[in-house]
Amino acid sequence: MKKLFYSLYALFFNISRIFSVKQNRIAFVAPHNGGNGDSLSTLRSYIEKKGGYDIVTISARDLKLDFSGIGALASSCLKAAGFFTLKAKALATSKYVFLNDNFMPMASLKFSPEAVVTQLWHAEGAFKKFGFSAPLTSEVAAREKKCSEKLTYIVCSSKNVVPLYAEAFGVEQSKILPLGAPRTDSLLAEKDVTALREEFDKKHPECKGKKLVLYAPTFRDSPEANKKLLDNIDMAAFNRELGDEYSLLVKLHPQINAGVTAKGTVDVTQSHDIGDLTLICDMLITDYSSACMDFALLSKPCVFFAFDLEEYEKERSFYFDYESYVPGAVAMDFSEVIEAIKNPQADEEKLRRFREFNFDYADCENCRRIYNYIISAKF
Repeated sequence: MKKLFYSLYALFFNISRIFSVKQNRIAFVAPHNGGNGDSLSTLRSYIEKKGGYDIVTISARDLKLDFSGIGALASSCLKAAGFFTLKAKALATSKYVFLNDNFMPMASLKFSPEAVVTQLWHAEGAFKKFGFSAPLTSEVAAREKKCSEKLTYIVCSSKNVVPLYAEAFGVEQSKILPLGAPRTDSLLAEKDVTALREEFDKKHPECKGKKLVLYAPTFRDSPEANKKLLDNIDMAAFNRELGDEYSLLVKLHPQINAGVTAKGTVDVTQSHDIGDLTLICDMLITDYSSACMDFALLSKPCVFFAFDLEEYEKERSFYFDYESYVPGAVAMDFSEVIEAIKNPQADEEKLRRFREFNFDYADCENCRRIYNYIISAKF
């Protein structure tokens, strides 16, 4: 079915190439959505403020059908049809294209030689292996290779990870631009965190007056493993040891099946943006997720709950030795997670090395650098 959708999209896109490229049109493509604080939306907001551009947003949300009623279903079907027709035409006639993930139909798209296609990616730095650095089926590898061939630039957060991104995308290092991730501009900008927390507490009054611990695990390739992911949380022990002082929030990766919950936790998977959660939460529990990059950037403590580390290393692996690289305590079972929260052992030198390796900039100027280099050419 996916192949049919890819072919249908490519058909309308390539037909639309008969129209000339609009020099002021910029397309932002979010294959797997993305939140309000991700790099794609942050750069889009920056360019909108500049003014003078015809901005098009192409999102996977356009394909979501609404079955709440006949009218809603008809409306969502029209929006989905527009994704394959009007949005395909808009993309085909865009001078600049920005993405935050792999857009698989792109393998069959014939962009204009005038088009400048930039991959912003959805994570900073280097942590778990991805792209061509990770195991891929021959079919997926072939499609990703064709997608990478369409890219003009790939933006990363540090010159140190340029060789790793070149390997992951299968391109020459000259295509990798260490200009900084736009999402870090959003994280470091002045915001009323107190107001964000008050808004959160209105929705979740059970958390008021408590510190917030965010559990944000990454997905596993196995659907069965994803379904059982939260079985490793012992909420009875958490509440007994920490419940008076802390609330545990759960933010699942978009690729984890919906409906996975853990009793006693506060499920924020669908209801809260990861950027806002990063700002209001006091601590992160993760495993192999790049969410640790943002917490490290803000010098917030992280605990790495790696109960299946041996299996995960066989499945995907990391660019560096996991336990010596991560900027926080490593726990192999939930009792160790609780102990790490109760008795935090900060390693400031390790955190400093992690931040300096993965981030060249913390000046809220990443959007400006990208805009000047790619669009205004005044870098």
